[in-house]
Amino acid sequence: MSLVLLPGLACDATVWRDQLPALAAHAPVVTDVHARFDSLPEMAAALLAEHAGPLRLAGTSMGGMVALEVLRQAPQRVRGLALLGSTARADTPSMQQLRREAIVAFEQGRVDEVLRANLMFAFHPRVRAGSAIAARYLAMIRRAGAAQLIRQNRAVLARADQRHWLPGVACPVLVACGEDDRLTPPELAHELAAAIPGARLALLPDCGHMLTLEQPQRVNALLLEWLESLESPG
Repeated sequence: MSLVLLPGLACDATVWRDQLPALAAHAPVVTDVHARFDSLPEMAAALLAEHAGPLRLAGTSMGGMVALEVLRQAPQRVRGLALLGSTARADTPSMQQLRREAIVAFEQGRVDEVLRANLMFAFHPRVRAGSAIAARYLAMIRRAGAAQLIRQNRAVLARADQRHWLPGVACPVLVACGEDDRLTPPELAHELAAAIPGARLALLPDCGHMLTLEQPQRVNALLLEWLESLESPG
């Protein structure tokens, strides 16, 4: 049974760097379908095609959105789902406008301007702009580049609201969120956990949106507990 880790928007395996050693016994694979396709349905279809058999999916931010789309397309294939700092909602009109403005800035070559402004939303206030965590994050997003930022923001902009089918989810689900997440705030995590039967909700103190970078040990413990629950009878 494959364990597939799904990075967030413009992220790569770096966002899971601190989880990979802890999850090594489960042979995790970090997918890059979000970097190769133009829409969430296409990304999900590609993941299903590239990973045979039953799946355990852990997605952070946009990765959680793709994981939900995988579950929608093939519920019989997904044996467990972990959603970190994510949401089942479509973007609000105000968020849609922010994304469109960011896309224009990326098209104009103002990538660093947008990324630096986004730091205060992506992280807990204790993570300063010059910190090692922030530097790792900025380097990762710069590697993705403007074209990926534009394409993936457009994919997220176009996503459908997934909330209506969540009560039918049958697999074990972990929902985790930073208590100080300003991009997908705790109310969205509460909403996800309340809609999915039996979902476990975990709120991480002193943590913003980038859970795997900000609170790696706590995230590792949650993921290992979730994986153990998938192996337990009943």
